[in-house]
Amino acid sequence: MARKERGSRRAHGPTSDGFARLVEHAIASIPEPFSEALGEVAIVIDDWPTDEQLLDNGLSLDDDLYGLYEGVPRTEFNADWLMVPNRITLFRMPLQEDFPEPAELAEEVRITVIHELAHHLGIDDDRLEELGVG
Repeated sequence: MARKERGSRRAHGPTSDGFARLVEHAIASIPEPFSEALGEVAIVIDDWPTDEQLLDNGLSLDDDLYGLYEGVPRTEFNADWLMVPNRITLFRMPLQEDFPEPAELAEEVRITVIHELAHHLGIDDDRLEELGVG
């Protein structure tokens, strides 16, 4: 399959501001005690993942990525480590392309936020699959 040209595809869906509101709603829906962990991560929105983000996560340049957690999971905090900022990035364009219906997009944004926050809490992909949040 040929590499997807980012920016040449036009996703239908909310504007950047509208997408940010979907993310805000997703964040507000996270229950205690998990929502407390949101204070430990920055949540940012980018249109597309970089090639480096894809490759560093074992993906090909043809793959789409909805979200990415970068940082040190809570379960690996260590007193003598230099703390780096923990960050969850949501990738707007792949989400909007794959979920054109507003309700589906809102639900997938919520799932993606929860999935990436779970990584911050030290939950790996295998366990997320077992929990049905894979």
